[in-house]
Amino acid sequence: MPGRNAAKQERRSQKPRPASPTSLQPEFEDPAAVISRRAADRIRAGHLWVYQSDVERIIGEPSALLPVVDQRGIPLGTALFSSASQIALRFVSTDLINHEQWLDLLRARLQAAVRMRLPMLSTETSACRLVFSEADALPGIVADKYGNLVILQLLAKGLDTDETRSLVADVLREELSPKTIIERSDPRIRELEQLGQPPTSPLYAAGAEAPLLSTTFQLNRLTFHYDAGAGQKTGAFLDQRENYAAAARYAHGEALDVCTYQGGFALHLAQSCPRVTGVDISRSALEVAEKNLAANASKLQGSTVDWMEANAFDLLRDWSTSGAAYDSIVLDPPAFAKSKRAVEGALRGYKELNLRALKMLRPGGTLVTCSCSHHVSPADFQEVVAAAAGDAGRRVRLIERRGAAADHPVILTIPETEYLKCLICNVD
Repeated sequence: MPGRNAAKQERRSQKPRPASPTSLQPEFEDPAAVISRRAADRIRAGHLWVYQSDVERIIGEPSALLPVVDQRGIPLGTALFSSASQIALRFVSTDLINHEQWLDLLRARLQAAVRMRLPMLSTETSACRLVFSEADALPGIVADKYGNLVILQLLAKGLDTDETRSLVADVLREELSPKTIIERSDPRIRELEQLGQPPTSPLYAAGAEAPLLSTTFQLNRLTFHYDAGAGQKTGAFLDQRENYAAAARYAHGEALDVCTYQGGFALHLAQSCPRVTGVDISRSALEVAEKNLAANASKLQGSTVDWMEANAFDLLRDWSTSGAAYDSIVLDPPAFAKSKRAVEGALRGYKELNLRALKMLRPGGTLVTCSCSHHVSPADFQEVVAAAAGDAGRRVRLIERRGAAADHPVILTIPETEYLKCLICNVD
């Protein structure tokens, strides 16, 4: 039909031509970051990160807060920029905003994040994650509350300013009235991100001459110690708080907590089990675990808790072959896969630990097994546990599939926020 074809050709000729990849929209001014189509699609789908390899070019002299456009020059929003990080751009808005607007957003989002957690705090639980980075639309900001102490981490180059520190501290003071606010960022991350050294003195202290640097806090009615001057990065794995309580509901008999750190699972298990052994490779962590045990002596009467300094793999290999047996076992190892390249080795490690544990469980036993490697998907982790069950010749019934506590929310379009996996199983 020549007439219809001619009409189609005419309509095609009237369509606007796409902008040249090197041209920006007229309303857009330098500087700006131009990103690949792959990265633009990712941002439009709801993620907040652009990797260094997806930044096609920087136009003008970049600042800490940088407009971002796609290859056609169409604005995508505004991001925190770092020339050192593998995550070059962390989006803070899908609009084009200036510095003052970003500070207003920062204040409002901090307030919203803290206020969302306030109902989670009580006399039974006085610790939680107050700000969870991308999950609170605050990429690079993490804040934890331990009783009257608040620990802050600023993990992005664009946040490494006195102005940001002052604003964050002001909001935390207004919302929580803590006695001390301290910045303690992970040294490894600070090195990778090429951040400056954090202030050596507290960002805020109610008693400036003698600031509170150590305290106790409550998790599920149990008491734990935190010392901001000690070597440990954090005083507890707050993301496991709800899993601690769940493990205590299912555990019974003689229990083993592998990679106990400062006794989080072990002390919760002691509420249900007459004898608990906590194993960790770190002596300093076990010393804190012993202090935590002493602080809960009156609440754990009738239960005996022992600590053992050992390598988890070596110990489980020896015990599983020597016939050691338990009614309940918790596996909570550190992250095995800190990059995609490490996933294959991590899966082997998870399988080995679970295989040994399954061989040691008595019939009717409870296995609580965890992974905090976000590069290992929930499906892959469950498949590894299933493979270990097959090799061990055990029938494993999944009772609960769990994740991080509610103060560590998951954003569906940001898979990295769903990093913690916890499977509670019954083993025949």
